[in-house]
Amino acid sequence: MTGASPPDARSSTPRGRAPERRAASTPFGPGVRLGRPFGFEVRADFSLLAIFVLVLLNLGLGVFPAWHPDWSPALRWGIAFGASVLFFASVLVHELSHAIVGRKLGIPVSGITLFMLGGLAHVEREPERPQAELLMAAVGPLSSIGIGLVTGLLAASLGAGAVVDAEDPMARLRSLGPLATLLLWLSPVNLILGIFNLLPGFPLDGGRVLRAALWWATGDRRTATRWASGVGQAFSWAFIAIGVLMVFGFRFPIFGGGPVQGIWLVLIGWFLSSAARASYRQLLVDQALAEVPVRTLMFTGAAVVPDDTDLDVLVHEWLFRGNQRCFAVTHGEEFRGLVCLRDIRSVPEARWTETRVESVMTPASELVTVSPSDDARDALRVLGERNVDQVPVVEKGRLLGFVRREDLLRWIALREGLV
Repeated sequence: MTGASPPDARSSTPRGRAPERRAASTPFGPGVRLGRPFGFEVRADFSLLAIFVLVLLNLGLGVFPAWHPDWSPALRWGIAFGASVLFFASVLVHELSHAIVGRKLGIPVSGITLFMLGGLAHVEREPERPQAELLMAAVGPLSSIGIGLVTGLLAASLGAGAVVDAEDPMARLRSLGPLATLLLWLSPVNLILGIFNLLPGFPLDGGRVLRAALWWATGDRRTATRWASGVGQAFSWAFIAIGVLMVFGFRFPIFGGGPVQGIWLVLIGWFLSSAARASYRQLLVDQALAEVPVRTLMFTGAAVVPDDTDLDVLVHEWLFRGNQRCFAVTHGEEFRGLVCLRDIRSVPEARWTETRVESVMTPASELVTVSPSDDARDALRVLGERNVDQVPVVEKGRLLGFVRREDLLRWIALREGLV
């Protein structure tokens, strides 16, 4: 699946947190960095470990013992581990195909996160044309289906094809070697992954294909997203209903039965429902801020302090007499940095009179800033990624103001009220 999470809807004034330093920021949540294939940063969310262990245990304790009861524990667990790794590598290929095609089409993708329900390519901006979205969405499932077909052909070349036509399929299955067994398991798993993602349930890839087709036909992305999101909601509630029935003993074609599979299907349905709503909200945000420069929405009333001000003056003359908790620091017209409560608290009160703000501030070189001509959508994305409430607006070294979360959200609410 592809997608981007909507910004956090919190608001604050410049008294809130300062923008974080670049080194401490990342567009991803906690997790493990796996590398940068093709220039895309790939991270594994900690939840991936749980599903990896479940897949490994299912193969090592269930599937492969049934297929090959004569295998030694070392061989069984070794093939189970290899199959689990290759499965998640297949998921990574699925997401990389989205990211690579997106980059070719001019759609910025900041990276990929693998998590318990699959993978997510972090798209910084939605496609501007339906044709671009159609290509980017379709390539992921097609890559999974391609992997499934290739691994299936390889398995057949190693004797796995005879399993289907054998009078005793299990006996023929037991005669397969380790590599053929691994490929025989990996092939249908990828085919199912590709076909599942082609279901027209937004924001699954198939749902994005549906939205692209509707957008192409109607010329209205908002209407297309609303319709596709409605279809996605219907699919998600169907998954939840089927999952609940499976927990209570019902069995269904394709889905099977049992409480574990049922709970898993409920989780998938809940995720799809939440993602469909979030994707529609994100579109409303993007359209409200489209082609709105930062200078239109920036706040220019924040107090600034000279860099030679001591902390005692800052506290008693500035902090106690206003409602700000974070101050821009300047030298003449030059923006030097930000000083906030946490910086003041780092210095004992007895030393406030001898400590200048420039010695405790966060330098401008370590802050994330935006320019007045930047797109307001990009500014909101920065606020969300950095988990901050305002970012300095700087032009040629001069501070012009702050772009604040509350001002952007107010603008979005007003625009939505007029539409």
